[in-house]
Amino acid sequence: MQQAKRVATNTGFLYARMAITVFISLYSTRLVLAALGATDFGIFNVVAGAIAMLTFLNAAMTSATQRFMSYAEGKGDFNAQVGIFNVSILLHLVIGFAVVLLLEVSAIYLFNGVLEIPDNRMYAAKVIFHCMVASTFFKIISVPYDAVINAHENMLLVAILSIIEALIKFGIAIYITYTTFDTLIIYGFLMAAMAVLLLIIRRIYCHKKYKEVQINIKKHYDKKLFNEMGSFAGWSFLGSSSSILANYGQGIVLNMFFGPRVNASQGIANQISGQLGSFSTTMLSALNPAIAKNEGAGNRSSMLKMTAMGSKVSFFLLTIMCIAVLLEMPYILGLWLKDVPGYAVIFCRLLIIRNLIEQITIPISTSIRAVGNIRGFQISSAILNTFPLLVAYILFSKGYPPYMMYYVFIGYALINMVIILWYAKKHTGLNIPNFSKNVILRCLCTFSGALIISYLPLQFLEESFLRLIIILILSVIITLFLFNYVGFNKEERIWIKNLAKSFYSKFKPNIK
Repeated sequence: MQQAKRVATNTGFLYARMAITVFISLYSTRLVLAALGATDFGIFNVVAGAIAMLTFLNAAMTSATQRFMSYAEGKGDFNAQVGIFNVSILLHLVIGFAVVLLLEVSAIYLFNGVLEIPDNRMYAAKVIFHCMVASTFFKIISVPYDAVINAHENMLLVAILSIIEALIKFGIAIYITYTTFDTLIIYGFLMAAMAVLLLIIRRIYCHKKYKEVQINIKKHYDKKLFNEMGSFAGWSFLGSSSSILANYGQGIVLNMFFGPRVNASQGIANQISGQLGSFSTTMLSALNPAIAKNEGAGNRSSMLKMTAMGSKVSFFLLTIMCIAVLLEMPYILGLWLKDVPGYAVIFCRLLIIRNLIEQITIPISTSIRAVGNIRGFQISSAILNTFPLLVAYILFSKGYPPYMMYYVFIGYALINMVIILWYAKKHTGLNIPNFSKNVILRCLCTFSGALIISYLPLQFLEESFLRLIIILILSVIITLFLFNYVGFNKEERIWIKNLAKSFYSKFKPNIK
């Protein structure tokens, strides 16, 4: 019960953050698109799309380090935590220099024949790229600090930093709207500077707050631990980096065949997908440390139950927000943006469908990492990640439209789900038939039912703000009803009720 209360508290902090940041971020994107224009916005997304790519890499590497931190905390071993932190610092310095070298070498090829960028914007594109490389290094060497924050489940700090970040982005968006300088260069430079500033704040906080954050690599260096963490981080990096390259490569392949204006549509799709996904990833941010701690404490059955519940709840949280968006996408984009880029609507819809498929297995991947035997899992993921871009390239060469890439990645998500479930059975003892029946089938039935019922108003009402509100309210009510009586079983409904009570009792004094 105490664990449920802690998860509820952390989730509350993160959702309070999200309530503030989502609308700020969406309006900031509107300002940025208007200030840059479709072409420059597309250039930023294909070149400085490294921001999103490296943010994902940072999260993946943080998760790998956090696994060791949370595992040691679950065992109650303080000395191990200090050693893990120092080894992690050394490890990420090595990784940071390697990634910077790799990115700078890749720039030679990207800007000489690969990317389709107008000649008069080539200099700006190169400046942005080098700014991102610099911020990347700082992101990587700050991974140990992010891991400490997550291992301690300090979601209040995470929430505060996210709000500060959203406000800075809003300030940047306003500034480039009125600046007389090159808006693309200024935007890229300020975004990189913001990343460095936030990471410095994290590091200062951790050194003052947490006892295990003490740097003395010579004293705390452990060769065996370094090899163990290096192996884990290396295999994790293989899977994560190949996934990142596959996703970042979408922009490059689209740019090669269709130019930067299509990249603007892709940027809009990523923004919508990211904001919708925050409703579910917020909950997972609070849940992931608890999964690793249960494994560290030797409580495998509790870890698997928590994993299955996490799969359902994260899918539910994404579903409750995305159904109305899927149905009313053309109207929403027209309401949000002054000028909607071509293909933005279909890109957004297909990307949301892919995210729904992947959402079910995200907690399963966390459970595999918590056990620690990830070599085969990451090799399989890396091999699979190479195929979607290759298939998309072949299709584009034969004249297929740009949205075919998203269909390819939906197929990839389905195949990847099968692979994740197989490795979960092998390493954690997951019962696949039970998981398929109790999680996948229930989620599919609930989503399908909610989508069909929410679609009905489109047959009787004209496109308008009133219709959007009606569909939004209807979809939320239907989704809540179906998940309660179809998505969750009796035991899970009791767990959710207890979680709600814990959440209420925690925040009741503040409400008063």
